[in-house]
Amino acid sequence: MIFSTKQSHFPSILPLLVVGILLLTLSGCGVNTEPINSDTPGIFNKIVVYPFSFLLHFFATIFQGSYGLSIILMTVLLRTALMPLMLKQYKNKIFMKDKMAIIHPEMTELKDRYKEKQSKEDKQEMQKEIIKLYEKHQFNPMASFGCLPVLIQLPFLIGFYYAIIRTPEIAGSSFLWFNLGERDAILPLIAAAIYSVQFQFSRKEMKDSKLVGQGGEMQQQMKIIGYILPIMMGVFSFAVAAALPLYWSIGGIFLIFQSQLARYLYKPKPSVPVIDQEVSSDTVEENK
Repeated sequence: MIFSTKQSHFPSILPLLVVGILLLTLSGCGVNTEPINSDTPGIFNKIVVYPFSFLLHFFATIFQGSYGLSIILMTVLLRTALMPLMLKQYKNKIFMKDKMAIIHPEMTELKDRYKEKQSKEDKQEMQKEIIKLYEKHQFNPMASFGCLPVLIQLPFLIGFYYAIIRTPEIAGSSFLWFNLGERDAILPLIAAAIYSVQFQFSRKEMKDSKLVGQGGEMQQQMKIIGYILPIMMGVFSFAVAAALPLYWSIGGIFLIFQSQLARYLYKPKPSVPVIDQEVSSDTVEENK
């Protein structure tokens, strides 16, 4: 079993990484755009894609045929349904940070004790003591990675994407200044700007929780991500019908709201000291 002694940046940039995964996955050639209905074969089509398409029709009827409003409402409802997963992940990250603050004095003492001991046996002994320290405080560093919420929400986000492109009525509908079935020159810029703002909120979140400041290399990597993902969003939005960047834009706005709500609900304890990230080894391996 492997434990990392460093906090992960992963939870803070998960929303942007999800967007990147979706863009890379869904922008490929050969995407099925045939109209979806209740008789369309395939388990995923029947239990995910078609129900979303049905709801798009249903809400558009309520909004007097406005599929733009239907997409907006469906996006908000979908993101709201998935929000508890992301809030739980954020809560776990804050919990882990507070736990690390409690463990910090003992970890520092342990590290100092083995500072001059570099033999293989000494390192193994130190690893055993770190594991005992984690067990003593019921602390699991792997809880910070939180991949499960991402894996759970991806099928729904992908399914809604397919529902939009496989509902033919959307292509013939107009909303605001654009036609949902045609490319638009302005909406992609709005989508890129929204995700650029979303990334800035993610960076602020990491600064507030003392996750930034671990070296210029990590900060440089975060800056690169912050530039690349909004550009990707803009490029892909220019290449598809306006219904999709509308969906992505509303999703991005919701992510900003979600991150602010998470910071409000689960504020880090102000008394928590900054954790020394330079533990003697990057990982702690349990001896078999």
